[in-house]
Amino acid sequence: MPIPEDVTGDEIDKDVRQELQSLPKTLAEDVARNLVMVARLLDEDPEGAYGYSRVALRLASRVAAVREAAGFAAYANQKYGEALAEFRAAKRMTGNIDLWPVMADCERGLERPEKALDMAGAPEVHKLDKAGQVEMRLVAAGARRDLGQLDAAIVTLQSPELAANSVQPWTARLRYAYADALLAAGRESEAREWFAKAVEADRDGSTDASDRLAELDGVEFVDAMAGDAEADDQVQALAAPKADEAEDEDENDAEGENDKD
Repeated sequence: MPIPEDVTGDEIDKDVRQELQSLPKTLAEDVARNLVMVARLLDEDPEGAYGYSRVALRLASRVAAVREAAGFAAYANQKYGEALAEFRAAKRMTGNIDLWPVMADCERGLERPEKALDMAGAPEVHKLDKAGQVEMRLVAAGARRDLGQLDAAIVTLQSPELAANSVQPWTARLRYAYADALLAAGRESEAREWFAKAVEADRDGSTDASDRLAELDGVEFVDAMAGDAEADDQVQALAAPKADEAEDEDENDAEGENDKD
């Protein structure tokens, strides 16, 4: 797959670069450039990111960072079985437990919420940092919802991290998940309160909490482009009778000329 000339491979994280030192120099550079493309495209073009991940995987399947990148690319394309296999491979190579929550979410994607809940209660969770533990809580709550256990999902999300006033990278998503679960349970006033709190914490727009809040408040957004189109339709509708009248007048004039003849 083509790679832009401005991508050198030096953009990758230093830890990944260190992993690639086990490869011949030219090969390491090729792998690095493909990994950069995976990172660049993962959010905006998941299919493109997946393509580059497969190239990197073909070149260096024994590098943990490559397996991890391939896992995230597959995950972004909802290829959950493939993603889980790659994450497991990366975990075996490094012994790193950081991928545990996303592995559990892959189990949800494979419609195995019970397995995800088993992972949420495993000893590995205690080895996660705070961000990882919050992520695991989100996955567990999602699994509860998959099973139709709304009340249990709400209780799962109730935690010191949810109640904290300080804003952390996970705060907006945690509050949003809690609000969404409350709304699904029919607790609309509480849901509105927590969507509002999610908006306060969502400084980078990672959720659509503001839209959900507006929806609950009955605010309707008008598409400006759609409005212009409607206006054009109205103008055309008003103009149509006049055009018809002009045609009638022309026909009448023509008949008059024929009568004179």
